[in-house]
Amino acid sequence: MADPLPLLWLRVRFPGGGFIGPGKAELLERIARTGSIAAAAREMGMSYKRAWSIIETLNAMFDMVLVETARGGPGTGGAALTRRGQDVLAEYRAIHAAAQSHGKDSMARLQSWTRAKGPEEDKGD
Repeated sequence: MADPLPLLWLRVRFPGGGFIGPGKAELLERIARTGSIAAAAREMGMSYKRAWSIIETLNAMFDMVLVETARGGPGTGGAALTRRGQDVLAEYRAIHAAAQSHGKDSMARLQSWTRAKGPEEDKGD
């Protein structure tokens, strides 16, 4: 089996200074799946306060809100991606997939030139 390619870490930085990268995209995905900022934050090992701050930043960065929230007690409330949130996430993932696909040969070549051992070789055996 061929060595796995290195991971591509992609951040899209906008002229105004805002950006979206893998962490923000993952948070959006987990909110979409769980319907909860708190649950998404727990899954990522992030504080609710930090997750909420990221959502506020994303909502302010784009022309429309990406995440809508509903307040409530246990069993009520929650969060969901808006249509714009779904579109932003889909476009980010499309850019990442295109870069991964088109950069495959170059990443393999770069990897072949490294001295770093793969994770399976770093176990100290």
